[in-house]
Amino acid sequence: MSDVVDSDEILRRIQRARSWAEREEGVWKERTERPDDSDPAASREADMRRYAYEAVRKVLDEIVRPGAHDGG
Repeated sequence: MSDVVDSDEILRRIQRARSWAEREEGVWKERTERPDDSDPAASREADMRRYAYEAVRKVLDEIVRPGAHDGG
């Protein structure tokens, strides 16, 4: 990782990472919304993963758009 990249490339990488986190958040949200009564631990794990990807997405949003999450 000693390659020098410009700010546009860094922004593109952040945006790709944000899109990926948003997709993963959606996948885990779907799993959370499909309750599996036979395995409540799996439902809790899906919920935790969803919140983890949501947090990543929000941090990347804040990098790209400072103040995006002010007031909430």
